[in-house]
Amino acid sequence: MSTSPKTAVVTGISSGIGLALAHKLLAEGYHVIGTTRTGTVEGPANENLQIVSLDVTSDASIELAVGRIAALAPGGVDLLVNNAGAAPDVFAVAPDRAAFAQTLDTNVTGTVFLTEPLLPHLNEGGQVIFISSNMGLPRNAAPNGPGYRLSKAAVNMYAAMLAKRLAERHIRVTPMHPGWVQTKLGGDQAPLTPEQAADGLYQGIVTNTESGQFWDATVGAVAAF
Repeated sequence: MSTSPKTAVVTGISSGIGLALAHKLLAEGYHVIGTTRTGTVEGPANENLQIVSLDVTSDASIELAVGRIAALAPGGVDLLVNNAGAAPDVFAVAPDRAAFAQTLDTNVTGTVFLTEPLLPHLNEGGQVIFISSNMGLPRNAAPNGPGYRLSKAAVNMYAAMLAKRLAERHIRVTPMHPGWVQTKLGGDQAPLTPEQAADGLYQGIVTNTESGQFWDATVGAVAAF
């Protein structure tokens, strides 16, 4: 007896980790709803991939995107991956107000207020993943990236809180560190390709059973906050 494929929503799939993870999930049999600011993505078409326009800093855009996702996933969403993010100050030391505001508006406020209206559409036993960073862990505090580090620390806390709220629905919530990856943020010197990072993240999606805990995809295990 055949079963329907699981449905995943992945934000920010125009490039980098988001795009690689979308392709990984497609290869694993998922139906993927990906978001980009333009509502398009480069590459060959795939019948199991739908693209939705989304700017997480815009309430109107979020409302339209959630409605579109609900229409594309009438059977509900099994996996939500909050990947869209910004890091304009990651190499800076002194906080810059504009960069700080952009980072928190995208990484924290946008992520929270996209996730909240999608919660009713999550299936029991599903998962919520936040692409976070070990840069947001207090034990890894360093002078650079003030807005970025604080935004990831906030996402980690939101994930821990959300895990408590969704426990009765058996929905696992996990902030994940993908590693140092060759993206616009990570640069060319990073040791991991987006595809390798996507493989590590997928292993966490499949194997992690602890909701609300920080997952380090580079070692394949839960790590202390």
